Amino acid sequence: MKPLAAAGLGMVAAGAAGLAWGLAEAHAFTVRRVTVPVLPPGSDELTVLHVSDLHMTPSQRDKVQWAASLAGEYPDLVVVTGDNLSHAGAVPAVAESLAGLFGVPGLFVFGSNDYWAPTPLNPLKYFAGPSRVKGDRAELPTESLRQVFLDAGWHDLNNARAAFELDGLSVTAVGMDDPHCRRDAMPAPAGERGDLHLGVVHAPYLRALGALRSDDVDLMLAGHTHGGQVTVPFYGALVTNCDLDARRVKGLSTWPGESIDDGSTWLHVSAGAGTSPYAPVRFACRPEATVLTLVPRDEA
Repeated sequence: MKPLAAAGLGMVAAGAAGLAWGLAEAHAFTVRRVTVPVLPPGSDELTVLHVSDLHMTPSQRDKVQWAASLAGEYPDLVVVTGDNLSHAGAVPAVAESLAGLFGVPGLFVFGSNDYWAPTPLNPLKYFAGPSRVKGDRAELPTESLRQVFLDAGWHDLNNARAAFELDGLSVTAVGMDDPHCRRDAMPAPAGERGDLHLGVVHAPYLRALGALRSDDVDLMLAGHTHGGQVTVPFYGALVTNCDLDARRVKGLSTWPGESIDDGSTWLHVSAGAGTSPYAPVRFACRPEATVLTLVPRDEA
């Protein structure tokens, strides 16, 4: 075989292997665990389950079963940061996935894919900047999904605030609707800040993070990025689909600086559990949920 032909076959084989890996990894669900020192000194630790970007369709039984198993983490609080849907008929699947957590206090915001169905998109366009939400997309049953969460007693943080208690600790939270489709608006101040103050948003655009940080939150939680969805081993993500830098595309970090000591705020970005139905692959970035163990600040 001629060298050029052999090289061509090698590239085809490598591409096929990469595609097979990406298709398989999209179903390799995992649970991440991190510790965040944000509670007042002397507090008992709290666990927060962060779920994001399920992108559910009615037929994804393996994802439903995995998400349902998260109830076995027995969290003190559930935070869902949007993009639950990828199909008009997926609300029952989302409800089934999270039903075991509906007895637990919860917070939620929506992403663009809770409002409009996804459409085919060339992934290479992400290198030109964040994707655009077109006005011709089919609407999804947003209000049915909202009612499922409200019936569970969860707090709707779409441009809203909430206050409640967890194990004797006062908790306040502020959230915004999805900045990716410009539905975000910071709610007006209301009442006193709790012992723990959380900021929640779907897409971690810098304007949204800046607004939450200005509200003096202890911890910001977001999703949307899919962890880059396709990453380069030993390098990381190539895109974030927003204006956040790729170093903070998933996991726990601080923003805008490198340390809480420099006045920055804790930020957790979930790589999410789903994919677009039109690009059902993840590469070197397993689908995930995260259990955040919140501990006193003096245990850092």
